Amino acid sequence: MRPTFQTPPVPPGRCSGVSSVPRGTLFIVTHSHAAGHGHSHGHGPVDPGPPRPALARALGLVVGIVAAVALTGMALLWPDAESVPEGPDPFANEGVTLVEGTVTSVEPFDCGNTGIGPDNTPVVQGDCADVVATTEDGEEASFILDPSRFVGGGMSVGDEVELVRFQPPGQAPSYEFRDFTRGFPLLAMTIAFAVLVSLIGRWRGVFALLGIGVTLLALVKFVLPALLSGEPPLAVAVVGSTVIMISVLYLAHGISIRTTSALFGTLFGIAFTAIAGVLATGWANLTGVGSEDDRLLVATAPEINLSGVVAATMVIAGLGVLNDVTVTQASAVWELRALQPFARRVDLFRSAMRIGRDHIASSVYTLVFAYAGSAMTVMLLITAYQRDLLDAVTTEEIAQEVVRTLIGAIGLVLAVPVTTAFAVWLAPPGETVETSGGSGSHAA
Repeated sequence: MRPTFQTPPVPPGRCSGVSSVPRGTLFIVTHSHAAGHGHSHGHGPVDPGPPRPALARALGLVVGIVAAVALTGMALLWPDAESVPEGPDPFANEGVTLVEGTVTSVEPFDCGNTGIGPDNTPVVQGDCADVVATTEDGEEASFILDPSRFVGGGMSVGDEVELVRFQPPGQAPSYEFRDFTRGFPLLAMTIAFAVLVSLIGRWRGVFALLGIGVTLLALVKFVLPALLSGEPPLAVAVVGSTVIMISVLYLAHGISIRTTSALFGTLFGIAFTAIAGVLATGWANLTGVGSEDDRLLVATAPEINLSGVVAATMVIAGLGVLNDVTVTQASAVWELRALQPFARRVDLFRSAMRIGRDHIASSVYTLVFAYAGSAMTVMLLITAYQRDLLDAVTTEEIAQEVVRTLIGAIGLVLAVPVTTAFAVWLAPPGETVETSGGSGSHAA
């Protein structure tokens, strides 16, 4: 038998909210709110109210349809292995191999560098260096570093390096510096990251790492080959992003109505960014050919649509921050509902949007700072050449990043109120409070 506790009667036409109860009056909600909310602390996101199986089934059907459409699109866009172009391997020629070694000697010498290169272009001025390294096979490998490598990058005894070994038939081998070996440091940092995420995030951290694996798998096995083979870039980006987000969200945050509300906001952000990206790319005349790497890519994969790739990257580049914002907004709504079970939906929306506005500000800064950090070399070069800022920004290479940042930021900003609206709509309604005169349900 369910216990009843007396509470002040609710006047007609008024919401049964906390504000309607006189201060000092004890009231107890006789639904499963308290138990459900306490249970959520140890087992991931659940509703702070009674189960809603009918709604969960309906949402599951909608998500299932979206996932089926996305997977069907992925299957239709999946490229044949033969259609993916492959550039020539410069190390596949006879007598050319890659070897690793350890630097044993570095001797600087004056190589007559004046700091002026071909066509009067500036080059790094300074000494060259004779370097000797011992390879994994015990051979002694000698090579020369030019000033750009020696002065600009530096090299010292004990450095692990990767060398290109040339040995034409019947001749002694010669060596050329290719790069430093970074396998162990990168592996160590990756392991440290995974361990910390798992220890602090526990199971949720482990599933987040699985989400990263799904993301990398989708990008490497589907998105990149499909773009190279000439499939429609925007369709590839939208389909790939949808599959990634469905997988990542439910893996990292659990299967719940709250996660689904975040997913709906994320899907809106993907759709908006895709449409706005196409319009902005055409409006700004972004061709996708802004550097030597772009020209090399077109030569290697002539079927690729670089202008479309620019729009596609706008969708993919903003996924991380978009996911962060939508999940945070959904969680904020659920926590606010748990703390204020009788609040009206409009009040719940306003409270959550106050949180969202702060998140918008910090997330927009994140996008700008991320670009500034990745493009720091280009920005330093522009400053050194004392070029007009407006002139530099309108060049293809910089304009791509500016438009990508702006479109991503706009999609991010719009996703906040949309996600909040979905979350408020799907969050549990107000609880039932029993009075001495019986029980009544007053939905928020």
